[in-house]
Amino acid sequence: MRIKKATKKYEAWLGRHTRLVPADLRLKHARMAEAPFPFLRATFYRWMQVWPKVCPALAGAPKVLAVGDLHVENFGTWRDIEGRLVWGVNDLDEAYVLPYTLDLVRLATSARLAAAANHLALDCKDACDAILEGYTKTLRDGGWPVVLGEQHHWLRDLAQSSLRDPFLFWGKMASLPTYRGDVPKGALKAIESLLPERGLYYRVAHRVAGLGSLGRQRFVAIADWRGGKIAREAKVLVPSACVWANGEGPQKLLYEEVLAKAVRCPDPFVHVRGRWVVRRLAPDCSRVELASLPKERDEIRLLREMGRETANIHLGSRKAIKQVLRDLAKRPATWLYEATERMAQATIRDWREWKSGAKPS
Repeated sequence: MRIKKATKKYEAWLGRHTRLVPADLRLKHARMAEAPFPFLRATFYRWMQVWPKVCPALAGAPKVLAVGDLHVENFGTWRDIEGRLVWGVNDLDEAYVLPYTLDLVRLATSARLAAAANHLALDCKDACDAILEGYTKTLRDGGWPVVLGEQHHWLRDLAQSSLRDPFLFWGKMASLPTYRGDVPKGALKAIESLLPERGLYYRVAHRVAGLGSLGRQRFVAIADWRGGKIAREAKVLVPSACVWANGEGPQKLLYEEVLAKAVRCPDPFVHVRGRWVVRRLAPDCSRVELASLPKERDEIRLLREMGRETANIHLGSRKAIKQVLRDLAKRPATWLYEATERMAQATIRDWREWKSGAKPS
């Protein structure tokens, strides 16, 4: 199955699970044509089709609770229950039980494609080595949440860029047009469950964000509360694209299970309410984009931390960790690099076909 046909079939399947937003889907399709990196971010469904064929020796690796749609822009910050700034994986929409190798290869492939687009300036092999080093060490150590305090001041400086300034952030929120349609009751109920006061007046806007989930309903409520702005976002949840790719029936959503079992300082403002995941949005509670990072940065160190955070997520499957470590020890030193190159080339081929407007078979 070629990329256009796969996309058409996936979106038809998706439309049976939730109401889609046609304008956002058109935007997603346009962004997919821009470059291989945004194409990768937007097409996890396609990755799940291609991955077992391109990397069959890795598809049989031990399975863990995985992120699935992992990439270098799926990391962000939040405040934990103690008010500390924490950094880690920001989006678990596609969480699924998968070979541990899939998350690592997808993360490394995203770094490879981001570097090709001049978002990063590191060698692919160096990126793979850094990810694998951070991942393996953290698995052996039993995990280590990334709190941006006395231990990670360099990462805090990266995460707190000028683009996350409160004035700029709230200006962007204020510019969102008020949503004029009927907001689903489930979304409103989810939002109101996280507001600081009952009966608080808020304005609802439709928010366009991300790439993998672009096309699904996403609402943000903006309010004034005790001298400042606050925002809560509700995003519809659907089954992981793994379900579609594997031809499986209804599956339990694993978003909350991953949050509960991973080694991390959880965000007390992220909850699943029915078919909606709701969270607080704030200047320091959002995704960190590569474009927002300062030009002077230690990218190898950053990729090592991304590998560590991937291990923190996988440690939610504690019974599988010994098997994962044994499997890692058996693999040649270059396995991640070689798999990354194969998946990068497969992604680029699909992107070229998508960009060219080739008709599906």
